[in-house]
Amino acid sequence: MKVSLITIAASIFLVTFFIVQEPVASTVPPGYSPVEQSSDPLVPYTGESRKGVNTKTLEGKIMAGYQGWFNTPEDGAGLSWTHWARDGSKPFGPGNVTVDLWPDMSEYTASERYLTAFKHANGEPAMVFSSHNRFTVLRHFKWMQEYGIDGAFVQRFANGLRDESLRHHKDVVLSHAREGANRGGRAYAVMYDLSGLRAGGTKAVSDDWKMLREKMKMGSDPAYLHHEGKPLVAVWGLGFNDSRSYTLAECRELVDFFKADGCAVMLGVPTGWRDQYRDSIKDENFHDLLKLADVISPWSVGRYSTPVQVKVHAEKYYEKDIEWCEGHSMDYLPVVFPGFSWHNLKPKDPSNQIPRLKGEFLWSQFVGVKKAGASMIYVAMFDEVDEGTAIFKCTNEPPAGESPFINYEGLPSDHYLWLTGEAGRMLRGEIPVQDKSPVRK
Repeated sequence: MKVSLITIAASIFLVTFFIVQEPVASTVPPGYSPVEQSSDPLVPYTGESRKGVNTKTLEGKIMAGYQGWFNTPEDGAGLSWTHWARDGSKPFGPGNVTVDLWPDMSEYTASERYLTAFKHANGEPAMVFSSHNRFTVLRHFKWMQEYGIDGAFVQRFANGLRDESLRHHKDVVLSHAREGANRGGRAYAVMYDLSGLRAGGTKAVSDDWKMLREKMKMGSDPAYLHHEGKPLVAVWGLGFNDSRSYTLAECRELVDFFKADGCAVMLGVPTGWRDQYRDSIKDENFHDLLKLADVISPWSVGRYSTPVQVKVHAEKYYEKDIEWCEGHSMDYLPVVFPGFSWHNLKPKDPSNQIPRLKGEFLWSQFVGVKKAGASMIYVAMFDEVDEGTAIFKCTNEPPAGESPFINYEGLPSDHYLWLTGEAGRMLRGEIPVQDKSPVRK
């Protein structure tokens, strides 16, 4: 990348980001020291690692999904307006947008802000971030530390692994997430999403993991999440009945590969996995495959839309799922989400399709899984503004104009970070279970 004002600003920010001792918005937690980072993301981590959460087990953890898939034309990745705009070759502005929430950019520094064609009601230009930016990813993991979120599953979408530019961006995000987790005392793990793979495509995943193990020494740094004494790898997208091209036999080979490499394996499966109905395939070999896993995590986004439906879902699925897993010496990682909206991505669907109800919808899920006996929780997602499931800081004053956005209903932009942290405390028995969302003091 050519030297620019953004590059100079980034250099200045690197100093202030880590050495300013006052609790201002642009700093990371006190005690961090400046560290140079290699320009090659595919190297082992040798930087600072703070003691924090216990990375030896998933037990008692509340983990978030970290998509890390947002790009801008100026971020150095060469991927244009990825996951912001419908057409990345055109300006990201009204009518060319795929996100329903707008990030609160008030804490991001100049080196992290990227200009869009949107404007706020007061006429000021609207800015967004890029997941390719090191400082932004570090900031996000800083927030996890500040609010008591244990860490993140860093998404690694398998259908982009063969494209050099896409894979390089994934490598960069994973490298930044690794650094953020180590410096913030958080846990992180790789999650492979198989969605979109063609038949035979699972080999790209095993080849990729071999590369990560060889070059990045993935799984060996202090922040990498382990379970049952082994580095944990998640594989998402097994057994769905939506006509996926890759087969169960391929998936079994992939799980066998990870197990042979000494890994614990988490499998992301449909809600109806246990009885093989609803969103699940019906295949006599499906359960045999699942029994190879260490953790089962059924996808629940969009499977219910009100606290009342959450209670019904908990009674119908969670307790029986947990019983099945315990009977096969496996752990159970339920998925919760704060709400859902993807109108700008799917215009035929209504905006604010699953309302957040000022946090009550998410909290009802936290309570439901806790009462069912779950000992770990997966929150979908940390940063996904395109489906309106983000829990990180989003604004109540998104850009004005023809493209409709939702907001946090007047709640503070950090409310869902705080609420997730409180749920972690409830999960571990540090605070009592209460049906209504806690009141912030």
